[in-house]
This record gives sequence, structure tokens and C-alpha cells, in this order.
Amino acid sequence: MRKTLILLPLLFAASPALAQPAPQLPPELTDPATAQKLANAAHALSQAFLNVRIGEVQAALEGRPATPSERDLTVRDMARRDNPDFDRDLQQKMTAVGPMMQQSMRTLNTALPEMMRSLEDARRSLERAVANLPDPTYPKR
Repeated sequence: MRKTLILLPLLFAASPALAQPAPQLPPELTDPATAQKLANAAHALSQAFLNVRIGEVQAALEGRPATPSERDLTVRDMARRDNPDFDRDLQQKMTAVGPMMQQSMRTLNTALPEMMRSLEDARRSLERAVANLPDPTYPKR
């Protein structure tokens, strides 16, 4: 009987903490359409980067004037030198970005509650450690 009287208030005190919903990413971030928009933006940025002309910069770094053919040299041209299938490989990787982002968002959303709990535990541990630090204003003997 005594155990019940002691445990009952503790049970009621703990229930609001348990009733809190687990933290999750906003629905906008877990929406597949958002992941596809981000993938499309990444593709557009990569295309813009590949079209940057670097021939004159390369010639300047070598300390000479750029030839007419070098002036039109782009990042894409440099990448094709090392990999003749560069464009096809890049397209395949860009196609995989959308589904990979969706999976990452789902995984993050699943792991977020545990991460938040771990951060809260770390915060409490730090508070306990700081509370046990000696007072620097305490007189020394």
C-alpha cells in the first residue's frame, strides 16, 4: 500500500513528459516534391559550374597569355579529358540525387527523436558537471 502511495504521484508527474510528441522534421522537408526541387537545383548548379571558363585562368597561372582555343576551355572540357563518359556519368549521378535525398530525409526524421534525447542527456550531464565545479571566488587557504 505504501509503495502505491509513493509511486502513484510519480507516475502522474512523469506522464506529461511522455505525452510530448517526438520531434520531427517539418512536412515541407519530408515531402518528395521538395527533395526533387532540391535535386533539380543541384543539377542546375552543377551545369552552371561546368560551363565556367577556366582557360585564361590556367594560362595566367602558368604565366603566359591564353591562346584563342584556351579562352573557350571550360570545367566540363577539363573533366572530359580525364573521363570520356563524364557527361553520362554525371547524368546518372544526378538522377540518383532525388531518391537519395528522400531516403536521407526519412532516415533523419526517424533518428531525430533519439538524437534530441541524446542532446538533452548531454545537456543535463554538462549542467551536473558545471554544478560540481569549485567556486573560483572561494578563498584559498
